[in-house]
Amino acid sequence: MVQKESQAERRPRGRPRKVDPETALNRARNAFWDTGYAATSLDDLSAATGLNRPSLYSSFGDKQALYLASLKKSRAELTGSLTAALKPEEPLRVALERVFGAASLVYTQGERAQRGCFLIGTAVTEAVADPEIRGELKGALDEIDALFAARLARARAAGELAPTAGIDGLAKLATATLNGMAVRARAGGDLDTVAAFGEALVDTICGPR
Repeated sequence: MVQKESQAERRPRGRPRKVDPETALNRARNAFWDTGYAATSLDDLSAATGLNRPSLYSSFGDKQALYLASLKKSRAELTGSLTAALKPEEPLRVALERVFGAASLVYTQGERAQRGCFLIGTAVTEAVADPEIRGELKGALDEIDALFAARLARARAAGELAPTAGIDGLAKLATATLNGMAVRARAGGDLDTVAAFGEALVDTICGPR
C-alpha cells in the first residue's frame, strides 16, 4: 500500500564516495520502480545509488538480488503500514477510509510519473519467469488478504457487519481494489479517479453513508 520516499532516497546528483546500504537500496528501488526490473540496467543502478559495479556486487550481489531486496523491503513496509492503519479500536469505516485514502495519495506520487505500488508495478511482470519473485508477490498478497480478513472478522464480531458477511471474499475484494488503484494510478489516473475505487469499496463493505 504505502512505500514512501524521503529526500535522502532520491537519485543523487553526483556520485558520493560513500553511501550507506539502506540509502543505496532505497535509491535502487526507486530506479526499479520507475522503469521495471528488465529495463533497469546495472549502469542505471550505479548512477542511481552512487556506487560503482564492484561496490554494488559486494553490497547486494547481482541485479536480481538487489531487486529481491527491494521487493522484500516494499513487502515489509506495505504490510507494516497496513497493520498500523487497520486499528481495531476504531470503527471499520474509519480504518478502511484511512487505508484507501493513504494508498490513493502514495500511488499518485512519483518524480517522473505516477508510480502506483512497487509490487504491482514491477513484480507482476517478472513473476511469470522467476519463481522467487512469484513467491514474494504471492506471499505479500496473501499477507494483505489475511490482514483485511482479520480486521473484517473483528468488525463482524462487534456487530459492524452482518453475521453472514463473507470475510474471506471481502478481504480479497479489498486487496484487489488496492491493486486496481495501483494500476490505474500508474496509467495516469488522477487522485480523484484513483480514490473513487477505494470509496466505492468502503461503501460496498460498510454500506453507503
